[in-house]
Amino acid sequence: MSDRTAPDPPARLTRWEQRTEVPLFLAGLLFLTGYAVRVLTPHEAEPWNDIALILVCSTWLLFLVDYATRLRLSGLGARFLRTHWLDTVVLLLPLLRPLRMVQVYQVVQRRRDRPRLSLYARVISYAGLTAVLLGFAAALAVYHFEHTVPGASIRSFGDAAWWACATLTTVGYGDATPVTFWGRVVAAGLMAGGLALLGAVTGSFSSWLIQVFTREDEKRAPAPGFGARGPLRRGGKTKCRRLRKRNAPTRA
Repeated sequence: MSDRTAPDPPARLTRWEQRTEVPLFLAGLLFLTGYAVRVLTPHEAEPWNDIALILVCSTWLLFLVDYATRLRLSGLGARFLRTHWLDTVVLLLPLLRPLRMVQVYQVVQRRRDRPRLSLYARVISYAGLTAVLLGFAAALAVYHFEHTVPGASIRSFGDAAWWACATLTTVGYGDATPVTFWGRVVAAGLMAGGLALLGAVTGSFSSWLIQVFTREDEKRAPAPGFGARGPLRRGGKTKCRRLRKRNAPTRA
C-alpha cells in the first residue's frame, strides 16, 4: 500500500488567506469590542447597543463569507469540515478567534525574509497575547451568563475578570465560580486553553534557560591542549620520558 501525502492547497486559496487573514483578525477585534459593549452597557443605553449589535452581526457575516470562500477554493467539499475544524469552531464561536493567532503570524511572516523574533520569543508572545484576548472574551461570556442568575458568585465584570485570571493560571481559588450550564462550558474551555498556553510558555522558557546555560558552560570549558595549570608545551612529554630513562636503575 503506497503512502499518500495530502495535496497542497490551491494557489487561489493561499492567496486568499494571505490577503484576508490580517483584516479578519482586526474584524475579530471589532467583534469582541461590539460584544463587550452589548454585555457591559445597560439595555436602555441607546444608540450604543444598536451600534454594537450591527457591529457584531456585520463582522460575523464577514466570517461567514470568508468560511464559504475557503470552502469553495479548497475543493475539498465536506472534507473541509474535518481538515479545517478550527475554522469551523471559530465560525460558530467567534470569541475563539484569538486561537487563530498562529495563522495570522504565518501570513505576516511570509511577507518577510526571516523572523524578527527568535523561536522562544515567538511562542511566548503568541501565548501571552492569546491568553489576554481569550481571557477577556471568556470573562465577558461568563459575566453575560452569570450576573443575573440568583445565587451566582460572579456579579460584576470585575468578578468575571478575576475568575478568568485564576482559571487561566490554573490557580482556581474558588471564590468565584460559574453556576449556569453555559458558564461552566465556558469555564471548561478556558481551563483547557489555560493548560495549553501555560504549558507552551513554561516549556519554551525552560528550553530557553537550558540553551543559555549550555552556552555558558561551553564558554567556560577548557579548550583542547590546555590543562588545569596552563598550556601543555610541545615536547614536554618527551623530556619527561628522557628524565625517566636517565634515572632508571641499570641492570647487572
